[in-house]
Amino acid sequence: MSSRHTDTRQHILDTGNRIIAAKGFSCVGLAELLQASDVPKGSFYHYFKSKEAFGQALLQDYFDNYLGQLDTLLGMPGLNGKTRLLRYFGQWRSTQGQENCDEQKCLVVKLGAEVADLSEAMRLTLRDGTDRIIGRLAGCVSSGVADGSLPALDPLATARMLYQLWLGASLLAKLHRDESPLEHALAATQGLLEP
Repeated sequence: MSSRHTDTRQHILDTGNRIIAAKGFSCVGLAELLQASDVPKGSFYHYFKSKEAFGQALLQDYFDNYLGQLDTLLGMPGLNGKTRLLRYFGQWRSTQGQENCDEQKCLVVKLGAEVADLSEAMRLTLRDGTDRIIGRLAGCVSSGVADGSLPALDPLATARMLYQLWLGASLLAKLHRDESPLEHALAATQGLLEP
């Protein structure tokens, strides 16, 4: 794959991410995406067979980037498992707060319900991506149990519950334009992680 091919494809994905994170998938037409990306229609279809294929690639790119950041955050040397988990959820709280409400950064929160019934391919990409996040969190819970910073929790069940808690809190914070659901999620997380 040539450098130009990769750069143009990535430019379309990056531009789409900014627009779709603000407006949603269905509200963004191909013409708006092409104009914002400054690429001709033929170039778009060279990289993506359809808008749905673009959406799937967008989500895959989002998860690849997110998981890279998550691996860095959860892999910080010198910190126990509990501290790494609390740093992750603290960062989640700060990026999903009201000041960021109009520019939703989490595509899972923004697109989850919208595309689950719209596109099976996008739904599967969302499902697989969130499963990968939960797996990373479970690994961190497991290391926290092993290093004694966390009580004897079931790593996978705890990771699932925490991720679901934070997705719900993010959605409620967005609906109410109020950060209190995120504050409640953080308090519940801190309580659960106490040894």
